[in-house]
Amino acid sequence: MRKKLVISNNSPLVALSTLDLLSLLRELYTEVLIPEEVQNEFLATEQTTRQAALDNSPWIITVSLTVPLHTLDYGGLGAGEAAVFALAEEHKADLVILDDREAREYAQQIKLPMKGTVGILLEAKERGLIEKIKPLLNLLLDSGARLAPRIIDSALKLAGETD
Repeated sequence: MRKKLVISNNSPLVALSTLDLLSLLRELYTEVLIPEEVQNEFLATEQTTRQAALDNSPWIITVSLTVPLHTLDYGGLGAGEAAVFALAEEHKADLVILDDREAREYAQQIKLPMKGTVGILLEAKERGLIEKIKPLLNLLLDSGARLAPRIIDSALKLAGETD
């Protein structure tokens, strides 16, 4: 049985890095591919800290696309999101990890399984890798992450962490 092929976009990497939980990707999926475009976005700010995070996360593997991204059309998505879908197509991915609403809608349209940062945290809690998601969601919000209140409410209900 082959392992699940998972590809991530930038924002989940940023969020998990902010929480110092990139290791959840290894625990949940063994390894995660990212296109070069996503690596470039990830390293565009806080380059030293984020490069160290990648260097300490050998389960996050940067992969080049075989076809130039500018030759592909992914409905106006940003370069990172488009590269995630191109890589998913090239490698027959089982799952993409994305937070961007438009990218998630596109994944739904093409019936590509997806999960976002909150879904990763929920899965980690279900598997006993983290104890609670509420403090982690609060840390993400405090760090400037944009999470819709309905997503937070739903996640807390699913996690059994409502007041």
